Amino acid sequence: MEAGAGGSRAHLAALVLARGGSKGIRLKNIKLLAGVPLIGWVLRAAVDAGVFHSIWVSTDHDEIEKVAKQFGAQVHRRSPEVSQDSSTSLEAIKEFLHHHHEVDIVGNIQATSPCLHPSDLIKVADLIQREGFDSVFSVVRRHQFRWSEVKKGENKMTEPQNLNPAKRYRRQDWPGELYENGSFYFARRHLIEKGYLQGGKMAYYEMRAEHSVDIDIDIDWPIAEQRVLSFGYFGKEPLEEVKLLVCSIDGCLTNGRIYVTEDQKEMVSYDYRDIVGIDLLKKRGIQVRLISERDCSKTLSAMQLGCIAKVSATNKLQVLEDWQKDMGLSWKEVAYLGNEESDVECLKKAGMSGVPADACALAQKAAGYICKSNGGCGAVREFAEHIFLLLEKVNSARKQKEEMGSAGKEMGGNENSRRGSKRLMKKE
Repeated sequence: MEAGAGGSRAHLAALVLARGGSKGIRLKNIKLLAGVPLIGWVLRAAVDAGVFHSIWVSTDHDEIEKVAKQFGAQVHRRSPEVSQDSSTSLEAIKEFLHHHHEVDIVGNIQATSPCLHPSDLIKVADLIQREGFDSVFSVVRRHQFRWSEVKKGENKMTEPQNLNPAKRYRRQDWPGELYENGSFYFARRHLIEKGYLQGGKMAYYEMRAEHSVDIDIDIDWPIAEQRVLSFGYFGKEPLEEVKLLVCSIDGCLTNGRIYVTEDQKEMVSYDYRDIVGIDLLKKRGIQVRLISERDCSKTLSAMQLGCIAKVSATNKLQVLEDWQKDMGLSWKEVAYLGNEESDVECLKKAGMSGVPADACALAQKAAGYICKSNGGCGAVREFAEHIFLLLEKVNSARKQKEEMGSAGKEMGGNENSRRGSKRLMKKE
């Protein structure tokens, strides 16, 4: 490992630039993408990579600061001078270094690259720390033919830039070209202070195409959401098939409001979409159980959901643990939807956790997924859809593993056949 200033180990800092005044999408950096604030995806990858001495978010906005801290980052409050629409990334990074003399190398990670994985960051850190590169940046391989631009009014024809039209390559015969994808730029302090993010002894790091996602405009959002669900990084623990969903009644299944009639009877409202969501979960073999801190047994009886429920629960975590043990499940097979402080420990325990959009701040911090819908307004159905999407990811990974295993056996069988053939040939 190389040494930094004064002979100590070189300090590698991850730095995510997240200005509040994004022109394209308001507060884009903390807008929910597949239930997680956009900036949360790259911060999760940076934290789990385990190669950074410090992880920072440079911002000028209070809400972004709050989210950054929730995901384990320290916050550098950037000055108004480098928070303008015209401010460059380089200016913001130089200002950060001016205030943090301990940093020797900056890994500038773009908040708009939600499919970044820790494995990418680990390999890049190795390139710059062990192999001595001054700067490393991310690229992706594209198989795209380029043509020269002809502007309106120009009297000329377009020309091919990287192909011969008379002999077009087949995709499998052409290695393609490398393009910067903007996911990250790692550089040493001395380069940045001279005004460069790329220079000196340079190297590129080629990312997989499916991990190369950049969000600039609203139209990218639904596409990126599907890509993240398929190829995003969800944490160190591998996903498993969910077999139990426990849902808090007040504030999740209902909106938390209680209406009292003149004869002192209580009434609550619920969204039919959530009932459909519960039915869909059951049809997929996922058991749904309900929990509440108050006695709402009459309400549950009227709703006729057919779910096991625990009311007047003074300790939700104890109830959850009892159900988990009784069903013989691992925590990875348990999902939990809650919204209050009393749900926080349950959200932390469950392998898959979610909260409605209007859940309290502590519950949101503990959850892996934040619904777009409020409690009692479709949050249960939305969380059910999220579970189904992740189950597809689990099944896809399992199928891929099985195919790789069978392919390996087939190759082994072919190898044995070849060895057998060789032995026969020798005997002959």
